[in-house]
Amino acid sequence: MTSPLDLADLDFQPAELRAMGDAVLERVVAHLASLAEQPSCGDLDAEQLCRSLREPAPEAGSPLEPLLDALFDDYIPRSFTTPGPGYLAYIPGGGVFPAALADLISNTTNRFTGIWQSAPVLLQLEANALDWLREWMGLPSTTRGLFTTGGSMATFNAVACARERLLGAELRPGTVYVSSQAHHSVTKAARLAGIAADRVRTLPVDAAYRLRVDALASAVAADRAAGLRPFLVVSSAGTTNTGAVDPLDEIADYAAREGLWHHVDGAYGAFFQLVPELHATLSGLSRADSLTLDPHKGMFLPYGTGALLVRDGAALRALHSASAGYLPELQEQFYDPSQYGPDLSRDAPGLRVWLTLKLYGTARYRAALSEKHALAVWAAEQLAGVPGVVLDAPPALSLFAFHLEGPGLESLEQQNLATRRLMERVTARGAVMVSGAQVGERYLGRVCVLSFRTRRARLELGLQHLREECARLLAEAAPTGARHA
Repeated sequence: MTSPLDLADLDFQPAELRAMGDAVLERVVAHLASLAEQPSCGDLDAEQLCRSLREPAPEAGSPLEPLLDALFDDYIPRSFTTPGPGYLAYIPGGGVFPAALADLISNTTNRFTGIWQSAPVLLQLEANALDWLREWMGLPSTTRGLFTTGGSMATFNAVACARERLLGAELRPGTVYVSSQAHHSVTKAARLAGIAADRVRTLPVDAAYRLRVDALASAVAADRAAGLRPFLVVSSAGTTNTGAVDPLDEIADYAAREGLWHHVDGAYGAFFQLVPELHATLSGLSRADSLTLDPHKGMFLPYGTGALLVRDGAALRALHSASAGYLPELQEQFYDPSQYGPDLSRDAPGLRVWLTLKLYGTARYRAALSEKHALAVWAAEQLAGVPGVVLDAPPALSLFAFHLEGPGLESLEQQNLATRRLMERVTARGAVMVSGAQVGERYLGRVCVLSFRTRRARLELGLQHLREECARLLAEAAPTGARHA
């Protein structure tokens, strides 16, 4: 009979730990090795399965093997295959293996990294990783930042920082300016930071889906005339819908003249700053007052790895700096994440960035990002030559958008429906997963090349499927006489 003392012992013996680790690693390696053969989008018709899985907390533990069987055979496949080579939907996140090793080290050594005094060397590695990102982006040495769970939390901290610096306690008059193509997290961040929805101005974009600076100037002037306090403009270094890069230099010029905080949402596109041939496209990025980054996009790390950089690090520290009787005295010589972000209890997010970059080096990242850009440009050119395809947004970085039209698809409604069906049919074939976006009244198909596993051969197969399904849709839509002509 098991005694209460035995039940209270939660440790495993070294041999048990090795056996459990080997069992998991065997499954993981087999899973990664089979990614190229897995459907790009798993069977998502899982409502019945989800209902069947509802259960009370187990009173007794289970052996590991049956749990791994269920996870890898039944549960994980019922999802988007986001780490696969055919994942061209939304904005891919790759999940490089070195980051998993870093997380294993972090989770098992389980060091507290909320304050510098608890793990000074580990936090120096995190500070190094943040500094590497700062150097890549061309920001000055005054810049400070933090790793977050993603772009949404990075943006929230940026908005709060700008609000604290430029509005103080008078929040109600403050106004924020975004384009119609801004990520939804920006308006959500403003609301969480105390800026009411009626103080967020959504501005029109030009024919290339970029924020219009003339519209920004008009909106700011109108708000000031009404007694309000414009304080923040948010631009995009690669929008989610079309991949557009706003005129960052022009916006930076305007923000500097008018005393506005300029935040750049670079969650998707900022890491392309590493690619020399894209410096002109991203010109002005290094002038941002704050910058959102998503290493789980442009650095191919696992989801849950975001970052924020703030040009005036003192402003970020002023927002978050706090102490308590149970904490050590504050110090300013070394990086202390609790003084630059909202978390005290935290894991070691910087370790996965540090270890991955140490193993790969900057040159391999530069080469990988350059390849993704070149692949997207090539794929867009190929697709633009397919009958019925209209390229609405060529790739500024690695994302392009298009729609379908032709005989029988004269109305916007018909074109939208055909484009949506094109995305669905291509995805259903399994080789690639593509997604679309509603942009104004038009539904656009999208292709985003950002998985580190997406290479030329997979794109060629995806393009073949797009061509074939385009032809079928056009044939189905064509008037009866045209079909037999």
